[in-house]
Amino acid sequence: MPLIEVGGATPYTVTVEHGALKRAQVPQRRAALIVDAGLPADVVQQAQAAFQPELTLDVPSGDACKTAEVWSHTLSRLAAANLPRDGAVIGLGGGATTDLAGFVAASYLRGVAYYSAPTTLLGMVDAAVGGKTGINLPEGKNLVGAFWPPRAVWCDPEVLNSLPPAIFREGAAEAYKHGLISDPTLLARVLSPDFRPDHPDFETTLADAIAVKAGVVTRDLTEQGERAYLNFGHTLAHAIEAVTHHGSSHGDAVGYGMHYAALLSRELGGSDLSGYTRRFLAWQQPKALPDLSFDELNRYMARDKKADSAGVRFVLLHDLAQPYLTRVPDEVLRRVFAVWQTEVSPERLTV
Repeated sequence: MPLIEVGGATPYTVTVEHGALKRAQVPQRRAALIVDAGLPADVVQQAQAAFQPELTLDVPSGDACKTAEVWSHTLSRLAAANLPRDGAVIGLGGGATTDLAGFVAASYLRGVAYYSAPTTLLGMVDAAVGGKTGINLPEGKNLVGAFWPPRAVWCDPEVLNSLPPAIFREGAAEAYKHGLISDPTLLARVLSPDFRPDHPDFETTLADAIAVKAGVVTRDLTEQGERAYLNFGHTLAHAIEAVTHHGSSHGDAVGYGMHYAALLSRELGGSDLSGYTRRFLAWQQPKALPDLSFDELNRYMARDKKADSAGVRFVLLHDLAQPYLTRVPDEVLRRVFAVWQTEVSPERLTV
């Protein structure tokens, strides 16, 4: 049973184990369970039996839950139930659900205990670990939120067996990203036929992917430096999500965004790692993109959280496991975008 320790001012443990959800417990006597309404009934029942919440709140699936309206309504439900300051909020669902639940916990009574039980691969590898919580605005993704680390995280590979293959593959983008920026051994393992929840080696690979993020956020919780590297591929990805009104899922958008970042890295003198990102896209088979213009996407990239008063910054790679943060001239962004747009056309994304 891999146990991953996340350090910092508020340390916690990430448990990666088959059956972890059935055995999870929280010490608080009163708890509210925030649940993705699209989850299978048996997963919700397992969580209810384990946590014994006095209140279970369904929220819309995916980014439809990450709105000010859903956040406000959820807070009102907690207030109406008189959840006390020594109560707890537990998030059960994918990355969007845990982002919302964490922000609800951070906001209610100026902060109550938060626990995370992610049910998607993307949620386990990325969203549930690190303490970033938040919601979206029409102007862009994750523009409102708080750093609010969980007290514990339970990653149960058994719940992944119910995921449609396309949802599982899109969630692999964050694990593959961790291979590119930190642990290259993950690259072959993620694309291996053995990378499936019922394989004996899956638990170890999942834990190793989570450990990359755990190490980074231990050293840099509030993204003053190294944590920005976790956003490799995300500058374009978040813009794609915004322009398509989340018609492109986060994992698919990150797959596309990583290839753009690899092409930019090559353009600026780094090693040519586009073969890695091209292979991932061929394996992932993301949903085809609509016709996108650079100018439309660039408006959203300008609002990216890595931007500062001097402009937009991108996470790029000198080589595998050698990330860096830099500004890229607009003319380079535009020129490489044309190359990227050709390479990600559906007819090119074949195994």
